[in-house]
Amino acid sequence: MTASASAQGKVASAIAWGAAGLGALMVLGAGALWFHYGTAVFFETIAAGVSACF
Repeated sequence: MTASASAQGKVASAIAWGAAGLGALMVLGAGALWFHYGTAVFFETIAAGVSACF
C-alpha cells in the first residue's frame, strides 16, 4: 500500500465520520425541538418549511 492510498483512505474515513456526526446532530436537534415544542408545533414548522421551499 502506498502512502497516497493510505492518505486517501484516511480522508475518506474522516469525511464519512464527519457526515455521520452531522447526521447524528441533526437527529438530536430534531428530537430536542420535538421535546421542547411538542408534536403539533413541530410538524407545523416542518410543513411550513417544506411549503416555503416549493
